[in-house]
Amino acid sequence: MAVLLATVAGLAQAQEGGAPMSAIDWLSRSVETPAVAAAGPRPGLRPPVPGEPPVSENATSPDVSVAPLDAASPDSVGLLPPEVTGLPRSLWSGSSVDLLTDLIHAERVETLPALQELIITLMLVEADPPMGATPDGRMFLARIDKLLDLGALDQALALLDEAGPDSPTLFRRWFDVSLLTGTEQEACTLLRSKPEFAPTYQARIFCLARNGQFDAAVLVLNTGEALGDISPEEDALLARFLDPDLFEGEGPLPPPSRPSPLVFAMREAIGERLSTGTLPRAFAHADLRDTAGWRNQMEAAERLARVGAVDPNRLQALYTERTPAASGGVWDRAAAFQRFDTAVAAGNADAVAQTLPVAFDAMETARIEIPFAQLYSAQLATVDLTDEAAALAFRVRLLSSAYESAALSYRPQTPEDRFLAGVARGTVDLSDAPDTPAGRAVAEAFSGHPAPDALATLARNGRLGEAILRAIALISEGTSGDPVAVRDGLSFFRSVGMEDLARRTALQYLILDRAP
Repeated sequence: MAVLLATVAGLAQAQEGGAPMSAIDWLSRSVETPAVAAAGPRPGLRPPVPGEPPVSENATSPDVSVAPLDAASPDSVGLLPPEVTGLPRSLWSGSSVDLLTDLIHAERVETLPALQELIITLMLVEADPPMGATPDGRMFLARIDKLLDLGALDQALALLDEAGPDSPTLFRRWFDVSLLTGTEQEACTLLRSKPEFAPTYQARIFCLARNGQFDAAVLVLNTGEALGDISPEEDALLARFLDPDLFEGEGPLPPPSRPSPLVFAMREAIGERLSTGTLPRAFAHADLRDTAGWRNQMEAAERLARVGAVDPNRLQALYTERTPAASGGVWDRAAAFQRFDTAVAAGNADAVAQTLPVAFDAMETARIEIPFAQLYSAQLATVDLTDEAAALAFRVRLLSSAYESAALSYRPQTPEDRFLAGVARGTVDLSDAPDTPAGRAVAEAFSGHPAPDALATLARNGRLGEAILRAIALISEGTSGDPVAVRDGLSFFRSVGMEDLARRTALQYLILDRAP
């Protein structure tokens, strides 16, 4: 258990030390949010000293969230019932809400695609609330924020709609998803209908202007300036947003110190759009709109497809939309994709053999091999390929959900391919295992190696969800150079009946190049 705790602690420190911003760092300040409702990891607290009188640092009243004592916790809200996921309704109920919240925050987003898919599923699962769940829904907020970190905006929005954005913390997230997906008018309408919320000056001015109430928006800006509640940086942006003609001929504003969806929307409105490539992944959705250029749309789709946050069919539609107008980067990937798409649609084996290696290399460059495999696995199964082309098609099909069918229909020509086929079937021959740390780790996991005692104990004691989160963290860390951790995580998933996940994770670990 100590090792597992250290792993999760290390993940949390890594996030603080230079990893991409999490959602709680870039959310817009659209409504005033009570401090106690923040969803971030809890800071350490000094234990009380016996006999010490209560002390306050100042005379101000603390922020307090108020809810009826019998109010239900949104921590139980989900979109995927147990009969869909195969996970028990008691998934979270045996663990502490604070511990689960911290584990969710610490979970790495950059990991194997099968684990990214599992994380999304866990965030959407419908299950009984954990121990200590309260109406403020700390774990629910952590789940929403993890979806935002992944760029899974559609899923986050559906989950927020299911719970109802009826608190400042939930509305703040719903508002930002609306901004990034181009439905900000709906967000402003809802904000106007919620007099109990306290919108910030930025949000009030933005929504008043969106509703055509420019005089009222200017009045609010002047009031904020007079009270000193608007920073010089905010004032410069808001002034241009309300009357860009006044600043015609002046240079662009400096880069914002804190990009948020609201800042992004206003910069876009004044013709100073921020590049989404350097912003958190969720911002890429803004480039999927028809108003963005084709190149930006393709790059955004690639970025989101990398973590399963966009349908592969959307990626295919963009890649094949028109003829590439230039070369290099995404243009070359689109051209390679188009040539292969034409060949496989025609069922021309020679053309497929020629175009598949180039197309797959392009997908490897963008790290979107899984969406590519999902799109073309069924068609590749119908093309009569031989030699190297057949072996590559076999591996592509192993990366799809039809991996077992691929293993049963292909006759491997090398020990390594025989081993991959064995993993796909769930039964390996140790003599075929590659003599590499990764090969040995997978071979042991699929040859009866027991699950780690700490994880097995958690699962036996009704803390399955916690154990799964820890196993994800274990494998994610292991892919950076600790094959034993990968073996232990795979062994655990197999021990609790998550065989499909274990096989897909193992195949991706062996086939994909995910070296840090």
